[in-house]
Amino acid sequence: MGHGGKQDGKAAANLSQEEAFARIRLLRSPHIGPVTYMQLLARFGDARAALDALPGLAGRAGKAYEAAPERRIQGEIAATRKTGARYLFHDSPDYPALLAYSEGAPPILTFRGDTGLLGRPTVAIVGARNASAAAVRLARDFAHALAEVGFTVVSGLARGIDGAAHQGALAGGATVGVIASGIDVAYPPEHADLQERVAAEGLLLAEQPPGTEPLARHFPTRNRIIAGLAAGTIVVEAAPKSGSLITARLAGEMGREVMAVPGSPLDPRSHGCNQLIRDGAVLVQSVEDVVELLSGFDGLPRASVRESRPSWHPVAEAAAQDTEIRIADLLSTAPVAVDELIRQSGAGAPAIHMALLELEIGGRLVRHAGGRVSLA
Repeated sequence: MGHGGKQDGKAAANLSQEEAFARIRLLRSPHIGPVTYMQLLARFGDARAALDALPGLAGRAGKAYEAAPERRIQGEIAATRKTGARYLFHDSPDYPALLAYSEGAPPILTFRGDTGLLGRPTVAIVGARNASAAAVRLARDFAHALAEVGFTVVSGLARGIDGAAHQGALAGGATVGVIASGIDVAYPPEHADLQERVAAEGLLLAEQPPGTEPLARHFPTRNRIIAGLAAGTIVVEAAPKSGSLITARLAGEMGREVMAVPGSPLDPRSHGCNQLIRDGAVLVQSVEDVVELLSGFDGLPRASVRESRPSWHPVAEAAAQDTEIRIADLLSTAPVAVDELIRQSGAGAPAIHMALLELEIGGRLVRHAGGRVSLA
């Protein structure tokens, strides 16, 4: 079960096959998202111990619990191998540092291709699926030129601007495609050949297990990965409330550069870009504008997993059982910041995080963007 780039020697340090299997099983288990997954690893030290503890944690929230069946995970791993894909874990040296700094970064990705491309300066190019011919050409030309000067271009393999960006980048150098489906599913179908080229000549990434068809709820998480991988995101054409604007918003929330190509106010496909510029995005009209904006960017230092994990201790475990009742009373279906819960409850942060973890595993809690939570 490889999880490095072209050389499996770059795999996560000392990760056994048994622990790798347990990590995949943990992440595929009910009510376990990226934040919960990392908190469980922090609390129990490894995925095997976390799996053993899940029924007891859910029991405190009054729910029975069964982790993902081992046979299902065995099938997933076999399907991953069959496609020639491998796993990339959050603590692998090849895991992209910028993505690791984004909220809710996926702890496990499947990939085909060269993860070394993630170590280069990276820029995202996104835009409308029904883009104009002029915008498609501009996206292709931008991507080609940026790849030629050393950037890795990342996009989502959608119709229109995404496809043009990948085509231009492949001709000029390097590209990364992030898909909302499993690694073995091509979407849209007409991009099957392009997706295969990206995997063969660049890098293809998927968060969903093999065989997963792209559902509407998968695209925002796909957009989160695109924004997280890149130092900056360029929006070429986008209608208001489009997925491209979600990617741009996420990039801005992560502290990355947001760039937009202006367009005619008479074309609805330009309204999103023009709105971005009005709201503070950088107006770009040439590749030189992008290079100048991102030229000083040299990446972020890779955070250690230990530093990013919350600390757990026996006092927090003991306090959590009493705290859970108070937290449940403070929660409603309206999302609230965890910091606000800590402030209103008067309990310590470790006890609050523990109580929330138990509620989530019991299926009673939903996590939202921006560190907010609500009752399920």
